[in-house]
Amino acid sequence: MDPTSIVDLSHRLDSNVQIYPGDPHYSCTPYTTVAKDGYSVHALSLGTHTGTHIDAPSHFFADGKPVDQIPLESLIGPLVVIDLTDLDLQDRQKITWADIAPSAAHIRTGVVLVLHTGWAAHWGTPKYYAHPFLAREAAERILAAGVRVLCVDTLSPDETPYEGEGGENGYGTHEVILGAGGIIAENITNITALDGQNWIALIPLNLEGCDGAPVRAFAWKV
Repeated sequence: MDPTSIVDLSHRLDSNVQIYPGDPHYSCTPYTTVAKDGYSVHALSLGTHTGTHIDAPSHFFADGKPVDQIPLESLIGPLVVIDLTDLDLQDRQKITWADIAPSAAHIRTGVVLVLHTGWAAHWGTPKYYAHPFLAREAAERILAAGVRVLCVDTLSPDETPYEGEGGENGYGTHEVILGAGGIIAENITNITALDGQNWIALIPLNLEGCDGAPVRAFAWKV
């Protein structure tokens, strides 16, 4: 690994982090301070699906693996980016297999697949919640091609519903990928900084029995 080629693909956790509707809010508050106590400690409160994070199979399936049982080697691998930015995706637009098919030759067993919609540019705004989403049949085709780690630069690969409403797509992509024992990474950013052939690592907190965890996602040239 060339350390100078590392690209950070994670959003910073701060008071403006955007949370899936209904999930716990994030907070980071001083618990002790250098001025008062001689040392600094902060108290963290957050959900398992805060910021850039992975979903473990147990997020949707009671018998699925929790995050602490996911082998780290399955979260490190060659990176394939499917660039969908030329589609000029609109609010809540469904991404179909026809949209992805021109890049199908690159989708294969062992790769970590990133769908680049460009929606990370809306991070921190209400529009981020109106992201495009993946059709269930497209997720099924991606799974059939051998992919077991799917990353998105949106809040979810499925439609995020308005408050009190159901989404058109339900949780189809979550059910397909996690149901096969795969992993989903959400809120990936900085994809445009990648250049050439890269590997990616999605390193989660080792949280016992949890259905997901924040990650420090990064890529590097090979």
